[in-house]
Amino acid sequence: MNTKITHVYLMPGMAANPTIFEHIELPKAQYEIHWLAWQIPEKTETLQAYAKRMCKYIKHENIVLLGVSFGGILVQEMSKYLTLKKLFVVSSVKSHHELPKRFKLIKYTKAYKILPTQLVSNIDLLAKYAFGETIKKRVDLYKKYLSVSDKTYLDWAIKQVVCWDQEEPHPDAIYIHGDKDIVFPHSCGGNCIVIKGGTHIMVITKFKWFNENLPRLIES
Repeated sequence: MNTKITHVYLMPGMAANPTIFEHIELPKAQYEIHWLAWQIPEKTETLQAYAKRMCKYIKHENIVLLGVSFGGILVQEMSKYLTLKKLFVVSSVKSHHELPKRFKLIKYTKAYKILPTQLVSNIDLLAKYAFGETIKKRVDLYKKYLSVSDKTYLDWAIKQVVCWDQEEPHPDAIYIHGDKDIVFPHSCGGNCIVIKGGTHIMVITKFKWFNENLPRLIES
């Protein structure tokens, strides 16, 4: 085994499959990329228990772990049980304080219990949940990348996002956010790398930035 290889694990956002990372490429002499995929949770499973369960898919030590959106929340929880070289949180939040007001309202009214997730066979509604926007011109993009439409998963995932209770940013995380992100519009402040023009799906639309900058950030 080549001990110089750094293993990079990528976790997609809510309802997304890992093909969102299909354009992420790192120098093969130094890095090996592994895609993580959402597993269907138990209805009453805590985020911490789920994170611990997801760690069984990590097969290497001293890895790089990157998560997008809700996947960014998840990897912050997973990091508690892993030895990491670097932790990247993309298009996500550093703590519950950065959650939008509508998310906080859903939490306090417990409206997450009655959201119409049974309608997610409607790809437009699924896009609204996952990316914060309706399809418009992106219908093919959404059909390709959004595939986790299980009601149990979506009910659970929405609850975990709105009820996430992290108080402070992860001290070792590198946070990367777009200044045009309408899902999490309050996450560009503090210790954060801000990508100009980056939206909530910038891991897809600005993949060249990640390909150019991740190696430097990993080794810094």
